[in-house]
Amino acid sequence: MSASPLVAGVLLGAASAFALLAVVVLYRVFRGPTMPDRVIAVNVVGSNTVVILALVAAAFDEPMFLDVALVYALLNFLMSIAISKFTVERGGVI
Repeated sequence: MSASPLVAGVLLGAASAFALLAVVVLYRVFRGPTMPDRVIAVNVVGSNTVVILALVAAAFDEPMFLDVALVYALLNFLMSIAISKFTVERGGVI
C-alpha cells in the first residue's frame, strides 16, 4: 500500500533535513581537529545516509531501498571499526 501524498511529502522533507545535516557534518570530517572527531563525523554521515534511505523507502513504498540501507549500515559499522583500528595502530589516539 502506497503512502498518501502528504505522508510521502513529510518523509521526503525529513530525508532532506537529514541530508542537510550530513552536509553540515562534512565540515567536521575535513577540518577535524583530531582524528577521533573525523571518525565520528564519518560515522554520523554514514548513519544519516542509512536514515535517508529508510525514509525514501517508506515515502516511495520501495522495500528494496531498505535492503540497500541495511547493507550500507553494515559497511558503515565495519568502516568505523577499520578506521579506529588503523588509528590505534598508528598511535593517533589522544
